[in-house]
Amino acid sequence: MGKQNSIRQLVYMAMYLALFFVFDWLSNQLPIFKMPNGGTLGLGVIPLILASYHLGWQKGLAVALLSVVLQFMTGQIYVVQNSDGFNIFQIILQFLMEYPIAFGVYGLSSLFPTKGKFYTGVAVTNLIRLALHVIAGHIYWATPWWGSFTYNAWYMIPTMILGLVLMPLIVPRLSSYIK
Repeated sequence: MGKQNSIRQLVYMAMYLALFFVFDWLSNQLPIFKMPNGGTLGLGVIPLILASYHLGWQKGLAVALLSVVLQFMTGQIYVVQNSDGFNIFQIILQFLMEYPIAFGVYGLSSLFPTKGKFYTGVAVTNLIRLALHVIAGHIYWATPWWGSFTYNAWYMIPTMILGLVLMPLIVPRLSSYIK
């Protein structure tokens, strides 16, 4: 890859991160599907998935992991408090599970096959993220399994549907405009 191509790829990565930042901020301003202890309709995941399909899974994963840094900088990170009896190792594990791993999976979206207009990567990555949040909700937030599923599904299922609707509309147009 030439120098001009690598600079172009970095610019695209920065663009997807900027889009994530704006869409994530917008999601947190809208009261729709917003949960009291974190979680909202994930408009911000759309650029993360797009980055994977456009730039490939390695750069998509980098963009997805950098999005966690942006979330941390804007105060959108929710972790259990040490007063609940958890040690620092458990808090770090909860953070890793609900942020770098849960958002990192979006960078892997392009690894899953696309069947016609159905982007399997969107469904699989959202379901993985939902599972991670449900497990963390049960273990770290002391919520019963069904309660954790209900809480997290309230915003994750609409996020997945949004991705399944938007990806077939955006990805083909993206490839025709971006060389």
